[in-house]
Amino acid sequence: MNASAQAASAIAYRAGARSGRPSEGSPQAQASPAARRLRVAAASWFVVAALGQLLFATYIAGFYGRMTVAGHPERWNQVMPRGYVSGDVFFNLVLGLHLAFAFVITVGGVLQVIPSLRRARPSLHRWMGRAYVVAAAILAGGGLTMVWGRGAVGDLPQHVAISLNALIILACAATAWRHARARRFDRHRVWALRLFLAVSGVWFFRIGLMAWIVANRGPAGFDPDTFSGPFLTTLAFGVYVVLPLSLLELYLRAQRSCRVGAQYAMTAALAVLTLVTAVGVAAAAALLWLPRL
Repeated sequence: MNASAQAASAIAYRAGARSGRPSEGSPQAQASPAARRLRVAAASWFVVAALGQLLFATYIAGFYGRMTVAGHPERWNQVMPRGYVSGDVFFNLVLGLHLAFAFVITVGGVLQVIPSLRRARPSLHRWMGRAYVVAAAILAGGGLTMVWGRGAVGDLPQHVAISLNALIILACAATAWRHARARRFDRHRVWALRLFLAVSGVWFFRIGLMAWIVANRGPAGFDPDTFSGPFLTTLAFGVYVVLPLSLLELYLRAQRSCRVGAQYAMTAALAVLTLVTAVGVAAAAALLWLPRL
């Protein structure tokens, strides 16, 4: 922080003290009950999400990895129609690498976001961060290749949504890398969080779909045979493009704000989101992941 920024911060802090109201970002604002509850709510959501992502990574390794090692990659098609095509060496290799990087980036993303690990092992965090950014770029590129080269489950709107997600991943990865190289760590942290959420788009889609099916006691708003319909279109654009990054922005604004109402509102939103995430993870684990391990 330069001298002018330090002076401005001191002036804002003294002004807040004179008015009896904590200034934005001041120690009082950060230590307020509303701010503490907001941090607890965010940590609670992350714990649920981290457990869900580790279950997803276990499924990737336990099903796709096990079938590959056993010499039966054609069994990928039990889950992913036309995932493996006999004789199509290039796209089979692209899909195999895509799945491998999906496992690496799911586990690595969880580890990168844990603050205590970042503080205790900064050098490990840096090297893992470099690998994470590279893996994210490869994952996004592989996804685009698969969607538009071989085709994927779902209709055109879903393909457009997941392609936008891939472009967002590439943009977040490049920006997070650039800020880290320039040692602008506050900005790097924000863009790294954006990258983490963008990379989690496929996971969000799965748990969102399963939470919806559980809530409606079956498919609603889409045709399970063609895997298309208004709900799936809404879900795809919601989780791939709009909701995770928008909620992160609202959280960061509430975190910086001295307005108690904004912090309590965001705390309530995170509590609801944690519940929905837990339902989605439990349903996906019970119906999609664990039965195939």
